Amino acid sequence: MWHAVGVPEPEGLVYEALALRRQATLNDLLGDVALSRSQLRSALGRLVDRGLASRLPGRPARYAATSPDQVATFLIAEQERDLLRLRRHADELAKDIRRREGPGRHPAELVEVIEGAANLRATLIRLQREARVQIRGLDRPPYLDNPTSGNTEETQQLADRGLTYRVIYDRSALSIPGRMAEIWRGIQSGERARVASNVPMKMLLCDDRFALIPVMAAGQLTDAAYLVHPSSLLDAVGGLFEALWERAVAINRSVGGGRNGPLERVEDGGGPTTEEQPDRITDSDIELLGLLAGGATDERIARTLGWSVRTVHRHVHRIMAMVGAETRFQAGMEAVRRGWV
Repeated sequence: MWHAVGVPEPEGLVYEALALRRQATLNDLLGDVALSRSQLRSALGRLVDRGLASRLPGRPARYAATSPDQVATFLIAEQERDLLRLRRHADELAKDIRRREGPGRHPAELVEVIEGAANLRATLIRLQREARVQIRGLDRPPYLDNPTSGNTEETQQLADRGLTYRVIYDRSALSIPGRMAEIWRGIQSGERARVASNVPMKMLLCDDRFALIPVMAAGQLTDAAYLVHPSSLLDAVGGLFEALWERAVAINRSVGGGRNGPLERVEDGGGPTTEEQPDRITDSDIELLGLLAGGATDERIARTLGWSVRTVHRHVHRIMAMVGAETRFQAGMEAVRRGWV
């Protein structure tokens, strides 16, 4: 654990053993860590030099550990200073490179090819952390990773920096079991989501500075992507996103008995059933409404929710009656209009 703040594993183990004893001699610690006498003596010396421990007067020499909360605060602050210096240095280096390159870049440098799943994930995280205003995304199957595992980086950036996320999901993504629930979690964290038919590709836009576009081959997703730098191509994909955004249907999970209607949400498995109180819906009903808004078929809804087609029909007809819709699609759109999903 301590290696995260620059303390190697042997020293971290010695520090924790010393902290648990509060004070100890070298002989006391020999039985606590799998180190030789000379290795232990060297580790204690380095802990003292860094201020993580102190040597007490007297013979034999005794050592006392600095309080762990003080050590963590000091080491984290020290690392933050180092990272800030690195950021400033990198910014200055980038400016120097741009000055040497002149006003423009060679066309061959405007699109990079990122290869390898690990490199793709690292680039995806880096772009989200470098974004200053917003992240825009186009989302559609297939996926390299489990699409229901969530974007922890997005959740962190929404919570810590208030970064804006706008994502357009292809209708086909909504039919993947568990995917709609994952989309709802993103919306609850602050993501602005819309759904559209035939989203042309997968893409992530970092402000107006970079676009990451996964490479598709023969209808299959590969472990490679194009990283597009500022250029007319980047302007074009940014314009494509905004055009799709204007035509897509918004998904909003502000459910409750407000100005949009009397709909009230209850948790699955608890409280009155939907048959007993038709103005109430469960989490499954909310997911059903999202699938209806996305234009999913009854068979696709049944597979997604783990229901029979007959059960889907029963719930769809109940919701259609609730909103006064004549078709399934109208029911989904009316639910979206009222702000129920």
